Amino acid sequence: MSYSVANIKYAEQELLRRKMAAEETNAARRREIIKRFPEIGEYIKQIADIDLKILDAIGDKENFDRRIREITEANERVQKIIEEKLVENGYPANYLEIPYTCKKCADTGYIDGITCECRRDLLNQLNVRDLESVSPAKECTFDTFSLDYYSDKVSGGYSISPKEQMQMIYNYCKDYAEDFDSESGSLYMYGETGLGKTHLSLAIANVAARKGYSVFYSSAQTLLADAEREKFGGSDNSNTEKRAIGCDLLIIDDLGCEFLTQYTAAEIYTILNERINRSKPFIISTNLKWEELEKRYTGRLTSRIIGNCTRLLFLGNDIRQIKSEN
Repeated sequence: MSYSVANIKYAEQELLRRKMAAEETNAARRREIIKRFPEIGEYIKQIADIDLKILDAIGDKENFDRRIREITEANERVQKIIEEKLVENGYPANYLEIPYTCKKCADTGYIDGITCECRRDLLNQLNVRDLESVSPAKECTFDTFSLDYYSDKVSGGYSISPKEQMQMIYNYCKDYAEDFDSESGSLYMYGETGLGKTHLSLAIANVAARKGYSVFYSSAQTLLADAEREKFGGSDNSNTEKRAIGCDLLIIDDLGCEFLTQYTAAEIYTILNERINRSKPFIISTNLKWEELEKRYTGRLTSRIIGNCTRLLFLGNDIRQIKSEN
């Protein structure tokens, strides 16, 4: 699993913000209770003095274990008294506990040097946020994909109905997403416009991002335009190209709709070939059939795609048009 440097920094800042906010809340509550109930304040002072008592016990090696036990027992008794008096005065018993968002790690993000679940969850949420910022990923999930718009009649020279075909593709994509890791195979989704290729590729992306994998989604046109602008705009290294090559899952939507030049063809090959060499998966969605792919791009690129992708043929009629007519 991998996360962008920006998201790692954001997560560290967010965890620090949570920790500081919790400790500031605790300090304010302590001041409130001490001011309103001086008697409780005296017990709080006894708890605060425990560190000094422990330091003093450290110097007494002969009686260290006994003294630590006595200090701990005394501290527990005082803590219980404080809780009882808080309840007597209408406060929750745990009112003076530091209200950390994650009590396991005290909002540090780590437990004994190991990443806490809260930090991992936060980073995964940031992965999903990034995905949703550049795509309709929030609406494109497996739960929102419907087979109702696909015909159950066999036609077009195929031996299977669109609904049966799409049921198989749906099941395949769902299994792919559930089993996804950074070394999963690549997919080539092709078929006419409006058959759910983008929807299912983003449904996979949603699952992968929530599992902690970095996902880079882009239309072919935007991907190549950004890479070209960065390269010829004075930048030695293309950030877009680096992200496309380095992410855990690359999704290129609408391959074939980009303006094809010698540069764009070479850039597509560079990105996909590098990912193949690194055993990194990618998903391509396109309206291009195999023969159209071969005509549009070089034999090198076509053979790399054909040799490294599972082909998923989408059948049916344009769902967007069907929805607009209903």
